[in-house]
Amino acid sequence: MLNEIRLNKESKHSKKRVGRGIASGTGKTCGRGHKGQKSRTGGKVQVGFEGGQMPLQRRLPKVGFTSKKNTNTTELKYDYLDKIKESEITLELLKKYKLVNNKITKVKIIGPVSVKTKKKLIDVVATKSVMEFIK
Repeated sequence: MLNEIRLNKESKHSKKRVGRGIASGTGKTCGRGHKGQKSRTGGKVQVGFEGGQMPLQRRLPKVGFTSKKNTNTTELKYDYLDKIKESEITLELLKKYKLVNNKITKVKIIGPVSVKTKKKLIDVVATKSVMEFIK
């Protein structure tokens, strides 16, 4: 069964044979044209090289910054805590109910609060408006 598997004839192309006479179409200069850097062996041009002109990636200013802190902290609206049946909220509980990603290490509960149920927050930071509502 496995020993009978073959490639389709069309899937493989024969290698281009260059330098085999002018009649072949790729003879003499081998399809590289006459003279110039690209016709020479090892004649590569660096990526982004613009012939001595200042390259685009160097002309434009540096932009942006990715904070490593943002990858493991998040904010969560207080109203989402209504999905949790327990009265005490911990980070593990938020992960269990899939309200935050498993990689998250810090959570801040934000307002405005529109639900009536009060929950106790353990090892979870909250904004002033949420803290006033809880107490």
